[in-house]
Amino acid sequence: MSDLTNDRKLEHIRAIENDPLTDRSAHYYDRIQLTHRALPEISLNSIDTSCTFLGKQLSFPLLISSMTGGDHELIKQVNHNLAKAAQICGVAMAVGSQRVMFTKPEAIESFQLRELAPDIPLIGNIGAVQLNYGISAPEVQQAIDCLNADAIYLHLNPLQEAVQPEGDTDFSNLEAAITQLVKDIDVPVLLKEVGSGLSPADIELGLKAGVTVFDVAGSGGTSWSRIEHHRRNDGSDLGLKFQDWGIPTPTALKLAQPYLNNATIVASGGLRDGIDMVKSVILGASLCGMAAPLLKPAMVSVEAVVTEIEKIKTEFRTAMFLLGARDITALFNNRDHILEER
Repeated sequence: MSDLTNDRKLEHIRAIENDPLTDRSAHYYDRIQLTHRALPEISLNSIDTSCTFLGKQLSFPLLISSMTGGDHELIKQVNHNLAKAAQICGVAMAVGSQRVMFTKPEAIESFQLRELAPDIPLIGNIGAVQLNYGISAPEVQQAIDCLNADAIYLHLNPLQEAVQPEGDTDFSNLEAAITQLVKDIDVPVLLKEVGSGLSPADIELGLKAGVTVFDVAGSGGTSWSRIEHHRRNDGSDLGLKFQDWGIPTPTALKLAQPYLNNATIVASGGLRDGIDMVKSVILGASLCGMAAPLLKPAMVSVEAVVTEIEKIKTEFRTAMFLLGARDITALFNNRDHILEER
């Protein structure tokens, strides 16, 4: 039992490595065409890509999205390389689910990242459904303290749990449990899907519980349903049937727009470059999460991750220049930059 969650982390990475179709590459963002400015009336060198998140300044609105954690050298290497690169590049980072540290204490080392990234926002991570399976405020606080986190993600993954062979599927009465957790811990609680999107009803329940930051994490990128399919040995094709289930990320962002006065929205799920990031900010995202483009570099070196992040940042800055947007404020929720949507 104690090794099950830890082994699962490595199996997830191997599934992504061995099956390129776990990245669904739906390219939903390609349906949004932006308005090119031939006379942008700004200098490329004067563009300010910086922003703030959780009270800390970032060089541009990138979040290294939750990937992994556990007691294996590859997993430790991935998290350490990501944290060091995040610090160098001035971007935020979220870790994978920390549930493993409660069944395998040796996994704690993979989450002890603050010394490697002293200045950036670090976000812890626990499955919201685990509040129905014995994890409560003291354990969540341990996860926060281990990382010295600025906030904690409660990830919402009903599809993944339904497909997972050993999935935890009692999602009943979670609003009440989240409401209590928000009161009991000393950092912000953030709600995050893992690739199927948040609906307006989900955001309203979160706001009612006292949550103000939501990662819509829509469909179009990594399919955890397909990943879990590879871990089943019962001949079922359930994970394949639902591999594209969910709300596409651009659609989830549009659905979240009525809540921008009361909530901060993070876009993740299918973002693959700086242009997708710009489109997300235009649709109301304050931060943009990516995982898949950074996993393989993280398995190589810190330098490989830095190179990929700087490439994405250059794309982001260039797109801002071609829109005539001199800072993030000029992009945020500004649909004037959209020429057409197909």
